[in-house]
Amino acid sequence: MLLGRGTECARLDASLAAARHGRSDALVLVGEPGVGKTALLGYAADHARDLRVLRAAGVESEMELAYAALHQLCMPLLDGLDRLPPPQAEAVATIFGLRAGPPPGTFLVGLGVLNLLAEAARERPVLGVVDDAQWLDAASAQVLAFVARRLTAESVFLLLASRRSLDSLAGLTELTVAGLPDGEARTLLGSVVRWPLDDGVRSAILAEARGNPLALLELPLASPGSLAGGFGLLDTPPLAGRIEDSFLRRAAELPEESRTLLLVAAADPVGDPVLMWRAAGLLGLSREAGAAAEAAGLLTVGARVAFRHPLVRSAVYRSAGLADRRRVHRALGEATSPRADPDRRAWHLAQAAGGEDETIAADLEASAGRARARGGLAAAAAFRERAAALTGDPELRAGRELAAARDKYHAGALDDARSLLDRVEAGPADTLRAAHVRQLRGHLAFATGRSAAAPGLLLDAARQLAALDPALSRETYLDAVTYALLAGRFADGVTPADVAAAARTAPPAADRPQDLLLDGFGVLFTEGHAAGTPVVRRALDAFRRDELPPDEAIRWLGIACHGAYEVWDDRHWEALADLGLRHTRATGALVMLPVALNQRINAHLHAGEFTAASALLEESRAVADATGIARPAYDAAAVAAWRGQEAEARALLRAAGQSVTRRGEGIGLTLVQHATAVLLNGLGQFPEALRAAELATANPGESAFASWALAELVEAAVRCGEHDRAAAALDRLARTTAPSGTDWGLGVHARSRALISGDEELYREAIERLGRSRGVVALARAHQVYGEWLRRHDRTAEGRQQLRTAHEMFVTIGAEAFAARARQELAATGETITSRVRGETAELTAQEYQIARRARDGRSNAEIGAELFLSARTIEWHLRKVFGKLGITSRRELGAALPGVGGHRGGTGTGV
Repeated sequence: MLLGRGTECARLDASLAAARHGRSDALVLVGEPGVGKTALLGYAADHARDLRVLRAAGVESEMELAYAALHQLCMPLLDGLDRLPPPQAEAVATIFGLRAGPPPGTFLVGLGVLNLLAEAARERPVLGVVDDAQWLDAASAQVLAFVARRLTAESVFLLLASRRSLDSLAGLTELTVAGLPDGEARTLLGSVVRWPLDDGVRSAILAEARGNPLALLELPLASPGSLAGGFGLLDTPPLAGRIEDSFLRRAAELPEESRTLLLVAAADPVGDPVLMWRAAGLLGLSREAGAAAEAAGLLTVGARVAFRHPLVRSAVYRSAGLADRRRVHRALGEATSPRADPDRRAWHLAQAAGGEDETIAADLEASAGRARARGGLAAAAAFRERAAALTGDPELRAGRELAAARDKYHAGALDDARSLLDRVEAGPADTLRAAHVRQLRGHLAFATGRSAAAPGLLLDAARQLAALDPALSRETYLDAVTYALLAGRFADGVTPADVAAAARTAPPAADRPQDLLLDGFGVLFTEGHAAGTPVVRRALDAFRRDELPPDEAIRWLGIACHGAYEVWDDRHWEALADLGLRHTRATGALVMLPVALNQRINAHLHAGEFTAASALLEESRAVADATGIARPAYDAAAVAAWRGQEAEARALLRAAGQSVTRRGEGIGLTLVQHATAVLLNGLGQFPEALRAAELATANPGESAFASWALAELVEAAVRCGEHDRAAAALDRLARTTAPSGTDWGLGVHARSRALISGDEELYREAIERLGRSRGVVALARAHQVYGEWLRRHDRTAEGRQQLRTAHEMFVTIGAEAFAARARQELAATGETITSRVRGETAELTAQEYQIARRARDGRSNAEIGAELFLSARTIEWHLRKVFGKLGITSRRELGAALPGVGGHRGGTGTGV
């Protein structure tokens, strides 16, 4: 045990033991510099001699080099790449520069690293040690956080140390490393100060050090004379600074060439002694320089170059003069191979540049391209920003700043992107560049919660681009339509109709699906559904042919699904939602995955596939857990509302409503209000349902969902005796459903007309049409309202038949509130039905159920893991538990052991 660290060491021992027994863990040690985090990492490594130990450290000067820390950690594992699923192997190989390919999504890389660790742990358990996590580059931090959140049963212990809690590692278990207790602190101080020391001075030292072990070890040795009488302890700088000063004083006693060698080692954290000595040779340093630094206990040169403590590196580098830093960086750049490591060479030479240098700037541009190809957007932005700073030509500099701003935006560094755009606008005037700036400002506005401003900014940009870049102009118009729909009531005076009217003046369309969709919206939002529906449907047909590259398809399929809602086309909706989900999973675009999952969840709800919707909801939660990216819980609220789980649904709807209001997403608020009306109509609470539906239909600009809510308004108004309000809502509904020509749209329209008119033929038409649609819940509700009408007209036997059908459908799909309402109506006919909702496999957790269903459907462990962001070994572990709970021994038996899923017609929920 380390002195005074019994609790911390016991925690590390427990995690190491768990790894030896097939379990995984992740832990972040948090504490001030010098408090002992690095010593605890060393303790873990020393006690893991039977494990495979992998090491990495964040370095301040490398924070903008993509995957720099991940390279340190995973390079020894790359011989296991061939054992990964091909998409994951390709992603990892691409970011390591082993293969050329499209930039991989960060989370696909994360899944690959997770399985790389899991495969390595098949041979023996793995300990991954990461020091100075506060200086991890953004890409490495994101991947390591993903891996840490998904570790379960891989025999991997991931141990990180950081000076502070980090947003990038939020949600991981933290262990705060505090100063040593007084007794242990006195013992440690006594091991260093072996000369007589006044008790008052000793107490003062202990009070100043606050139990910090490095302070207790280093400060007395750095300047023992300053302790006399304790006067040296007054007016001292912060503790971390004093520890660094102690190292600097020790370094100051070294010969000049040893100090220079320390700076060389501090400026390049690769730790490669060959590179260090090559650079030292260019600076005229001898081997004796290293011997003196090692003798002073500041540096160790072996298989790797290592400092006594990370504070030595930071102290040496920060204290050096600018000229000395540039001289050392130039030597390191010249010593670095332009073929083996061109990016690090360019970075060093850029740090060495004292003014404009187009040769280095061009090298940095090339490095930016390579970084982007590896998915390192933050690194690409850093290279381009530095290239711009070295660029003398104002036009070229502005172009590089704009490119850097775009990379910053895509990397999530939104404030930096805005600052770069300010610089671009301060440069030379250029019409095309100004349009690009405005376009990017529109996207930034939405990304930073200023949804109201985004449509107007993009509309202006689209107009500016019309004569300069027609294809980009049309895409920008479509983005503006999207943002106008999303912002809805919160937009700054720019409606979808405003954007659509302007878009109709755009350059002629190509045959791309997104161009056809823009044309469709242009007609739909200006002339209405009668004229626009056929044009939108042509665009949906084009999207369904799946001819776009996956990255483009992912970008546009969400708004294409909205087009399907607009024209009441549930077959295109389901097909496009399924296509979007498959593309998003295949490319590992986890940032977009929650959006794709939400589309598919709602399509499942429409089809009465509530079990499938719930399974995808669990996957959506897994994405949020894996990425740390939270979204408004529209999907969870919708599932609870359609299921009729009142208490849970009300809480979720309230939280989602508050969230979308803060974000300025009007269409999200309409969705929440529509789901609220559905819940309340199911519960038979019609006055409340009427109020919710009126709120949901008050903003026609939040279209499609507002149209859906009109059907809820009709039902609630009729039940409340508000026939004029019902009739007004029906007139609005007819403007979208009548031109649709679909069984879904016409069936909902017929049901709504029947509720108002009491025309029996309309009830029959609704049932016939909805029976041909994908709308299982809408069909069950048509049977229900027809049965209620029949009962009220004293046709009890016929009403009972319709209500039985409705009840059975609601029970089968799990719509508890609507089922209860049907039971009450049946009770009024004299028939009693026991309350029941179809059971699931109660013994299995939600995650186990997802895994079991996928295994039953023939997916491999690797395929299941890729979908649920778990390692194949964890899937294997879960399946063993599933088999035990179900009393089976193989996948072949899962078909009989698991209940079926799908809607009333026996659908399979294949999108899951």
